[in-house]
Amino acid sequence: MVGDSERTATLYGKSRGILAGVPFFDEIFAQAGCKVKWHLKEGSIVDPGSAGKVTVATVTGPVRKLLLGERVALNTLSRCSGVATKSRTMEELVRKAGYTGILAGTRKTTPGFRLVEKYGMLVGGVDGHRHDLSSMIMLKDNHIWARGSITEAVQAAKSVGGFALKVEVEVDNEKDADEAIAAGADVIMLDNFDGQGLKIAARSIKQRWAGKREFLLECSGGLTSENVGTYINNGMLNAHFTWILLMPLQIST
Repeated sequence: MVGDSERTATLYGKSRGILAGVPFFDEIFAQAGCKVKWHLKEGSIVDPGSAGKVTVATVTGPVRKLLLGERVALNTLSRCSGVATKSRTMEELVRKAGYTGILAGTRKTTPGFRLVEKYGMLVGGVDGHRHDLSSMIMLKDNHIWARGSITEAVQAAKSVGGFALKVEVEVDNEKDADEAIAAGADVIMLDNFDGQGLKIAARSIKQRWAGKREFLLECSGGLTSENVGTYINNGMLNAHFTWILLMPLQIST
């Protein structure tokens, strides 16, 4: 209906945020036989200002192909930019609060969009944590229940995963954290603690294991932009303890 005459379409940014997803946008239109010219760089701030919109890119090609790629490209770019914007906001919040540790995202990504969303997190300035289930062995309550104990679960995981694959154990109390550390877990996730409870538990764990074992401490569950400042725990770190905040990927675009 629209034909194949060559036209140029303009991509506008209409809300403030971080531009992310350029490689995906480029590939979509490359497969459609169109050429993209960017007016803003990946990772830059999109600021529509008083004009209400700003030119982000222009795409040239057969009009039929422009319309063919339009919605897929816009959806992908919007999703990726939304994740990058949320990530950058959280990063700025924790740094402003004095946090010097690692801010990471969870593996709970949108089906089919994991690569896009993990990439958006990197552009936004936060750690991608594990990319998928094979990147690290995560032992949750059901795995521990199935093996009978944390110790048996960790030993079984290490025997299968080998020396190169880290083992992480999710716990909700200090007793289980101690058992996981003693069993040889590499990462201990303190799950669903409030800010004050987390500080008490982390301090206690540090004191008991100082100089005995090297491991990472993570906190996860309930973190939001409104309360993340209460989880800051720099005072409890030493060379053997790295603190990681796990950020949920719940993005509206």
